[in-house]
Amino acid sequence: FLRYYARHMRELSVPLKIGQIPGEAAIYHYQPRGVSLVIAPWNFPLAIICGMAAASIVTGNTVIMKPAEQSSIVASALMKLFQEAGLPKGVLNFLPGLGEDVGEYLVSHKDITTIAFTGSKAVGLHILKQAAIVHPGQHHVKRCLIEMGGKNAIIIDNDADLDEAVEGVIYSAFGFAGQKCSACSRVIILEEVYDKFIERLIEATKSLTIATAENPACYYGPVIDREAYDRIMTTIEKSKKLHKLLYQGQVPAGGYFIPPTIFESLDPNSELTQEEIFGPVLATLKAKNIDHALEIANGTQYALTGGVFSRSPENIDKVRDSFECGNLYINRGITGAMVDRHPFGGFKMSGIGSKTGGIDYLKQFMEPRAIAENTMRRGFAPASEE
Repeated sequence: FLRYYARHMRELSVPLKIGQIPGEAAIYHYQPRGVSLVIAPWNFPLAIICGMAAASIVTGNTVIMKPAEQSSIVASALMKLFQEAGLPKGVLNFLPGLGEDVGEYLVSHKDITTIAFTGSKAVGLHILKQAAIVHPGQHHVKRCLIEMGGKNAIIIDNDADLDEAVEGVIYSAFGFAGQKCSACSRVIILEEVYDKFIERLIEATKSLTIATAENPACYYGPVIDREAYDRIMTTIEKSKKLHKLLYQGQVPAGGYFIPPTIFESLDPNSELTQEEIFGPVLATLKAKNIDHALEIANGTQYALTGGVFSRSPENIDKVRDSFECGNLYINRGITGAMVDRHPFGGFKMSGIGSKTGGIDYLKQFMEPRAIAENTMRRGFAPASEE
């Protein structure tokens, strides 16, 4: 993030000559917007907050950096690193606290010009609503860059390499205990290979070791806190009454460990297949053909990440053109976006604003200005006399 945004800002900081007609000189350049508010999540406690803060700083703004309360210690270490790097005092300001208190106050403050948020749909939509209110003394419209959630799907074509597909689905669904907005929570399988894929998926999932993070054999550890644990386990128990449980793994006693859980869903519109869970819970769905698979995949309010495993150039092209997601991955997992290589962000209810780590991101923290000068003057004003 630091290197990419610094390199990109060097390009954007050079005024562009535009128009280029005789008798007129015109330039196009950018200026900072003012005070940015960065509200970051806990699941990538360093990378996301660093990227949002760095983008705002390098474009010339001052920043208030508010991490999720669960990751405040990591954010404080980032603040120290920025200070050690020589950032002038007052440019970046570290302000930890509860979102309901600190975040709510800052979002509504008249001096905040830009809000960069990554988190849940509920909070993101609330921020958009509050930011639209103009307060006394406010002379600008607040700009919101809101990255929310996903209900991401991977399509398994009938000619897919199933070994490769199983590996990609498991890592995308269960890595980080499913605590990524990009995680796979639905796998849509063409009916010709459904049974074969499910058999391999379950056997591979059985090999996962759920343990404390310092254990070298650990595939994933506990979820973030008790609140998340209770919410996910409630969803699992509710889903057991409505859907066929295909597999549920074992976890250590004590701690907030969630077992890898796989359900078969016959209803693509169920709560299990529509609502973000943010845990290691995967729903499998059967599709008649690639068009049916795309219909299911696109049948949610989200459009963040998606994937397909296929050997068919025709079907890959169809998915490439028709899958509604901000980041599409072909014959690989759907998590682990890299700066510049995979600019990250979605649309629909997955967020608003351009992609982080991409060519448009920095422009959102600045205002473009165009200046035109008539150069067909007859003489010049005399120099002032001392």
